[in-house]
Formats: sequence, structure tokens, C-alpha cells
Amino acid sequence: MAILASINIGRPMPIPAKSGKTGIYKQPVSGDVNVTSEGLEGDAILDRRHHGGKDQAVYLYFKDDYDWWSGQLDVEVVPGMFGENLTIGGVEGRKVAIGDRFIIDDVVLEVTSHRTPCMVFAARMGDPKFVKRFHQAGRPGAYCRVIKPGAIHAGEPIRHMLFSGDRVTVSDMMALDGVREIDPDFMRRALKTPVHYKTREDYQDRLARLF
Repeated sequence: MAILASINIGRPMPIPAKSGKTGIYKQPVSGDVNVTSEGLEGDAILDRRHHGGKDQAVYLYFKDDYDWWSGQLDVEVVPGMFGENLTIGGVEGRKVAIGDRFIIDDVVLEVTSHRTPCMVFAARMGDPKFVKRFHQAGRPGAYCRVIKPGAIHAGEPIRHMLFSGDRVTVSDMMALDGVREIDPDFMRRALKTPVHYKTREDYQDRLARLF
């Protein structure tokens, strides 16, 4: 059974060795937390150009992926470490696909995309090579849009509803980061899913240039 293992909220904090602040340092919280169309109430989203927005309002990471990382890292792996809003147990993260839904009480989340790591993430991990390391692991977690807002709390059961169409996994999507020539058939498959609007626009433009 899938379960909401942790809800994690970030406060503005300085970025190590850089200027500016970040909300990536998320800590588990107790009690009810409201989920709106823009994300978790009280969570800091500071770089609006690359983070937040309705198509990546909530970021999920999965306990099975953390279990894998616990054998790879020299530090204790804890919920919120990778900056996720929700830590989810009982789901194989790499097999989560665009269009899958996670239903927590009245809240409905829909997967839109994978997470592309950035240098702020690397700074948070204290490893300038962590962007490459995270990408090579193929365990990106999942961004979601909020289909139905509401209140949630840690420990609640989750219903994982699989997308009924072609399964384009978050790992599939991550593997294409930085790839110049993407298989047209793959792009057509992805466009049949409720993929993130930026990816949709990119794939539509790429396909239009083929003709």
C-alpha cells in the first residue's frame, strides 16, 4: 500500500557559496497542510522562473529511491533531503509515468514531468558533481499539477492511479535531458499524455520542424 511518509516544507535559506536564497531545504512537518493549485501552503518557492507554477506545483520523491541512495551517499538520507514536498512510500519511483495520479484523501495530484537537477541542488548536497550523479541514477522523482486541492497529513494512505494511455515514465523523460535529437515516435507518445506544458510546446515545435 502506498503511504504519505512525510510532508516537507521549505523556508528561505542562503545558498552555500552562492548569492541569493533557496527553498530547497525542506523539513518534515506535522498536522494538516493545505495543498492549493500553486503547491503546499507555506512552502518557499523563490526562483519562479525554474520552480513552481501549476504544472510543477508539488514535487514527489519516493522512499524506494531514497533506500537506493542510502547505499550511495555518505550521509544519512532523510525525508525532504532532495527538496521534495511529499515523500511517498510503497511506490517504485522509476516506474511512475506522466499522467499517473496520486489521491490523498480529497487531494488529487497528476504527474506532469521529471525533475531536472540544478546547481542549487548540487550546492545543497555539497557536491558540485551531484547534478551528473543524480541524472545518471535515473531516479528523478515526479512533478505534479494539483487537480483537486485540499488538506493532507503525514501517514495517510495514498491511492496510486495509473495513467490509462501509453506509459512514458519519469525515468524515460529524464534520460532525454540534453538530447538534441529525440525520437519522433517518443514525442508523439508523450504528447498523448498530460505532460508539462513546456515539454508539450517543445515537442510540438520539434515535430513541426520535421515537415
